[in-house]
Amino acid sequence: MITTIPGPDGRPRCRWGTATPEYLAYHDTEWGFPVADDRRLFEKLSLEGFQSGLSWRTILAKRANFRAAFCDFDFDRVAAFGEDDVARLLQDAGIVRHRGKIEAVINNARRARELVEKEASLAAFVWRFEAAPVPAGEARSTSAESVALSKELKKRGWTFVGPTTVYAFMQAMGLVNDHASECVIRAEVERARAAFEVPGR
Repeated sequence: MITTIPGPDGRPRCRWGTATPEYLAYHDTEWGFPVADDRRLFEKLSLEGFQSGLSWRTILAKRANFRAAFCDFDFDRVAAFGEDDVARLLQDAGIVRHRGKIEAVINNARRARELVEKEASLAAFVWRFEAAPVPAGEARSTSAESVALSKELKKRGWTFVGPTTVYAFMQAMGLVNDHASECVIRAEVERARAAFEVPGR
């Protein structure tokens, strides 16, 4: 199975990363690189929840609008949202207007605050579930670690955090390197992961 395709510069990329110009930039500079910032981690969990049933292209195109709508995913501020905010967001054509997903972000912001009080940071908590290395390019949609993290988040009251959603989050935030073996970015991600100071360790 061919897992890479030449990018605009002729170098091989994961096939999905060359589908659109937006994907290319995201693939080359974000996807798989390790993240320790709580706000970025919360944003990605939130956006993966919004993606459920949709394409990432749709969400990526609206990311700036989501950031504006949800206070740049400052979960302390989002936790204070009420029914008026839900009503406002349901009228916001710049985002995905799905009541359940909007309410999930607000709920999860409150749960994130609770988690930070107990665990010091969201980053320290999620990085405990760093995925074990797998053969480069092995296609999968969940892992033992994503199942475990999903279960723990749900136990703490989070919603829209199923194992597939959580695994996509883990791929994007660098908890696993799922770039294809021939992808030129895979080695860059490996170097970034090697230099990364895992929160809480």
